[in-house]
Amino acid sequence: MSQSRMPALFLGHGSPMNALEKNVYSEAWRELGKTLPRPKAIIAVSAHWYTRGTAVTAMEKPRTIHDFGNFSQALFDTHYPAPGSPDLANAVAEALAPCEVHLDREWGFDHGAWGVLIKMYPEADIPVVQLSIDGTKPPAYHFELGRKLAALREQGIMIVASGNVVHNLRMVRWQDEAEPYAWASSFNDYVRENLNWEGEAEQHPLVNFMRHEGAALSNPTPEHYLPLLYVLGARLPGEAVSVPIDGVVMSSLSMLSVQVG
Repeated sequence: MSQSRMPALFLGHGSPMNALEKNVYSEAWRELGKTLPRPKAIIAVSAHWYTRGTAVTAMEKPRTIHDFGNFSQALFDTHYPAPGSPDLANAVAEALAPCEVHLDREWGFDHGAWGVLIKMYPEADIPVVQLSIDGTKPPAYHFELGRKLAALREQGIMIVASGNVVHNLRMVRWQDEAEPYAWASSFNDYVRENLNWEGEAEQHPLVNFMRHEGAALSNPTPEHYLPLLYVLGARLPGEAVSVPIDGVVMSSLSMLSVQVG
């Protein structure tokens, strides 16, 4: 990796309570923040900003969004006051052309973004913009947007995407130590086995993830999986891919995290 090139990360974010709790996953995120090169700014891609069209936050002071219910008051009292960056928002819009990108001044940071960043960079002193996921587009589209963002990595910009490659809340067993479903383990293994695949988006096994027999149960809806494709798309030829942490909790929620570079 060049001196200024930043890695790209996909973090399996799991429960919003990970923002407050100390466990193997949140400690892995904290360690990444300590050991990776410090970015000039961050582009966050979260499963929880799933839109029609593509948008990027473009305000100076984004709000912290508490987009969940039935959690402790301490979580609602938690804020992540990282600055925004209108300049970076414009750079993202330019990088993604001819895709039309709306410069948004209403959204902020949802828990998919701040829930991991608060562990990586608890001082909240690095500018962050959040990029939405256009739910009307196919997987290859998101992979290609990741490719367009790769050039910003050379300018000291880190991509931090979050979701879960297995995310089926309807089949959760509410014990962290519950055995994973066979289909969840199989799909999680399939993702790991294909992280290093190189080639065009149309042939990529992880772009064509719905061909896997466990995909429909692992991803009843795609929004938690798609952030991974931005990170894989931003990978440069021959660049290393590693797995900082992995595991399936509550039987149907993958905590797999992926580092490119």
